[in-house]
Amino acid sequence: MPARITVSAVCVYSPEGRLLTVRKRGTDRFMHPGGKPEPGESAAEAASRELSEEVGIDVPAKDLVLLGAWIALAANEAATDIEATVFTAPGEHNPSEVHPAAEIEELRWIDPDAEPSEDLAPLLTDHVLPLLARQGRDPSTQGHDPSTRAAS
Repeated sequence: MPARITVSAVCVYSPEGRLLTVRKRGTDRFMHPGGKPEPGESAAEAASRELSEEVGIDVPAKDLVLLGAWIALAANEAATDIEATVFTAPGEHNPSEVHPAAEIEELRWIDPDAEPSEDLAPLLTDHVLPLLARQGRDPSTQGHDPSTRAAS
């Protein structure tokens, strides 16, 4: 059985409806901004903190909207799964005001309706983008229970 780490991630949209992805230094996959919770932090608190640290977007944890929770293959850790809780940041964020910080090497804004590129993380390609395609970006739509895992 693969190792499993817990992470929180955030969908951030531009005024044009593009979805923010980030690539961490020393890696080749793009993913949501986010990361591992600190001891005692809720999933939303971790998402809020990581969003601020990685790309300078400040959204209080209480304002993040749950999109869903999934188990997916980790993009940057071999033989590891992630248990990811994914939120949507309210509003739209101007790409010129979003900058990589901390361990983030590169930002990429993607069209969530386009064919996914091969350098996107499995959480995006296997779970989040298909959900967005089925249900749109309505933040009131809930995702899936992390205790279930789709067959690969």
